[in-house]
Amino acid sequence: MAEIPEPQNSTRSAIFRHYETSADRQGRPHLGASEIGHECDRYLWLSFRWAKPADFDGRMLRLFDSGNHQEPRLIADLRNIGVEVWDKDADGNQWRYKAVGGHFAGSLDGVGLGLPEAPKTPHLLEFKTANAKSFAAMVKNGVKKSKLQHWVQMQVYMSWAKLTRAMYIMVNKDTDEIHAERIEFEKDAFDQAIQRAERIITAPEPAVTLADDATNFTCKFCRFKSQCYETEAPAVSCRTCAHSTPETDGEARWSCAQGKPDMDVSAQRAGCGEHRHIPTLLGRFAELMDATNNLLTYRNKITGTEFQQPTYTSQDITNIADKSLLGDFALTSIKTEFDCDITSAQTVDHFADLVDDLPWEKEEKEKPKKAKGVKK
Repeated sequence: MAEIPEPQNSTRSAIFRHYETSADRQGRPHLGASEIGHECDRYLWLSFRWAKPADFDGRMLRLFDSGNHQEPRLIADLRNIGVEVWDKDADGNQWRYKAVGGHFAGSLDGVGLGLPEAPKTPHLLEFKTANAKSFAAMVKNGVKKSKLQHWVQMQVYMSWAKLTRAMYIMVNKDTDEIHAERIEFEKDAFDQAIQRAERIITAPEPAVTLADDATNFTCKFCRFKSQCYETEAPAVSCRTCAHSTPETDGEARWSCAQGKPDMDVSAQRAGCGEHRHIPTLLGRFAELMDATNNLLTYRNKITGTEFQQPTYTSQDITNIADKSLLGDFALTSIKTEFDCDITSAQTVDHFADLVDDLPWEKEEKEKPKKAKGVKK
């Protein structure tokens, strides 16, 4: 007798699917002030360069959105106790600031005046949510020790908004309990954050990995783990291309050494046929041997064979999961003969099925093999 299938919760699935299909997974155009306190320079660089889209499922995306709904509620709570809150500018948008040519930016949750602890001092307002475990650590240790990234974010915002104090409010998502903590501005912390942002934004290559292997706690749960410690290649866009440079003399402007004129955000995401990965990003499996104009020759570190761009496009290099195939005789022959793109790992499997029908592959296989131990 056939087993009765598990009941399907179509409504639940549809809700989560909506979040997945409507989410912007490409990454923000700028390096965010909310991220600059992250402990890993390499993570910040890869994030700024769109090396890998976020891959959160619908449940996690909805959870993030739940945090956004706390902001208007907390603003209403503060106003209800007599605090004057400025949460929008004259155009009805969040107060927004930029630095490093527009490549480093952030938006304030608000500014409050009339807080019971110091009613005459305007405070930066920063709102966060956390589960019970994180909330308990926050209550015990305070924001600087528990969430350094949040503390650094507030230092940046206080300087930009010319404030000397911040009020950090965290809500326990499990119990609705509230933690409120006043933070003092520290100029040295702001200066370090700005210098770090400029260093990361203008660096042509990422910093070294945070650890020797992915067992480090921070690396273990990082979305870039496979690029840092395995052979995953980064996503293709102008941000991962050796030809593009973030310029710091304008409004988040990027330039292209190949003369690509339109470098707005949509054009950067799309990339072009002249894309060439920044060689360091392929360093786990490939070594650049020669670069003549836009013809690049790599040695595959796994097999020792060579492969070239544009015979293999940047998208091919990213799409091939098994990097030992780069430079493979049969695959190179197919690409040269048919001028085709490798769109997925499944395409590679399909290519393998065609190999036996290729006359040049048959000829290669039928060459007499030299007996072991026999010298020419």
